[in-house]
Amino acid sequence: MAAGFVERISAIPEYASGGVTTEELLTTAKQTFEQLVAALRNGRTELDGELASAARALGGRRARAGIPPESLMSAVRLDFPVIWTELLALVDPADGAALNSRVEEVWNVVDQYATQTRNGYLDERVRMAHEEAVVERDFIAQVFAPGGQGPESLQRIGAALGLDPEAALSLAAARGEAGAVLRTLGVAPAVRSRVYIYESGDLVYGFWKIPAGGSPLPPGLSRIPCGLVPSVRGLAGIRDAALEAEALARVAHEGDDGPLDTESAWPRVARRLLEDARLPLRAAVDRSLEACRPSERERLEETARSILATGNVTATAAALFCHRNTILNRMARFQEVTGIDLSVPEQAARLVVAWA
Repeated sequence: MAAGFVERISAIPEYASGGVTTEELLTTAKQTFEQLVAALRNGRTELDGELASAARALGGRRARAGIPPESLMSAVRLDFPVIWTELLALVDPADGAALNSRVEEVWNVVDQYATQTRNGYLDERVRMAHEEAVVERDFIAQVFAPGGQGPESLQRIGAALGLDPEAALSLAAARGEAGAVLRTLGVAPAVRSRVYIYESGDLVYGFWKIPAGGSPLPPGLSRIPCGLVPSVRGLAGIRDAALEAEALARVAHEGDDGPLDTESAWPRVARRLLEDARLPLRAAVDRSLEACRPSERERLEETARSILATGNVTATAAALFCHRNTILNRMARFQEVTGIDLSVPEQAARLVVAWA
C-alpha cells in the first residue's frame, strides 16, 4: 500500500520535484496506513488521540517543507483509493456487497485524517509566520539603531528583507490615528512596493522602495498628516531620515490634509524648537499687533502674509487689489508696530517661523 501511494503521489508536481524525499514519503505512508487500518479493524469511526496527533504532525512537517496546502490535501486524500483498491483485491467477489456497505466508514476515517492534517499544517504556518515576523522585525530595527550598520550588515539586512540595500527609498513617521493608518500599510497587500514598519515610543515609521517612474507615496498615505522624507539613499540613510521624519511628525496636526516634508514644514519645526527653548516668537508678534485696531491689524497681517508668500510688492498689490504705494505704507506701519522689516529676509524669516 505504501509503495502504491508513493507511486500515485508522483503525479503531484510539488512531490515529484523532490519537495519531500522518497524515503520520507515511504516511511510516513507505512505509518499512516498501519494506523488507519488499525482504526478500521477496531471499528473506530472517530480518530483517537494518537492518530489525530500523527496527522497534525504530518501537516506540520509538510508546512515546513514548503508543500502548498492544496497539494498536501490531494496527497492525503489518495489514502482512500489506495486502501479501497487493496480491500477490493483481498475480498472474495461474493463479499462485495458487504464491503460496499463499509465504504462510508473508510471514507469517514480518511476524511478525518485529512482534516487533522490540514489543521496541523495551518497551525504550523501560523507559527512559521510568527517566527518570520519576529526575525524580520529584528532586521528592520537594526537599520533604525543608533550608530548605523556597516556595508556587510546592510547587505544581510537587505537580503533578509528582500530589498536592495542601496535602493531609493522613502520614509514616513506618524503618531496617533495617523500612526494607526501607517501601521496598516505594513500588512496591506503591496500594490507596487511593500511598506516596512518600525515602532518606537509613540511613533510609527514606515519605509518603502520608490517604484521606478512612480509616486513615492503608497496608496493610503497621501491624505494622512505625517512626516515624510521623500528621498532616502538606501538602508544606510534610514536612521537620519527617521530623525527628520520624527521632527516633522511632531508638528503635524489633524488639520493637515497630507504628509509634511522639510521644504514645506521647516518653519513649524523651527517654531517648535524655539518654543521648547522658551523663545516664543509668535507671542511677541501678537503682543505688538494688539496695539492696532482690529481692522488695521487684519490689513497689516494680510499684507505681511502676502509679502512672505510672494516676496514681491507688485505681486502683493495685485493680489490685494491695492496700489503699490499702499502696500509700501502698510509694510512701513508693520515695521513700526512689530519692529520687523518685511523687506529684510532675516527679519521676515522670524515672522515666517512665528506664524508657522
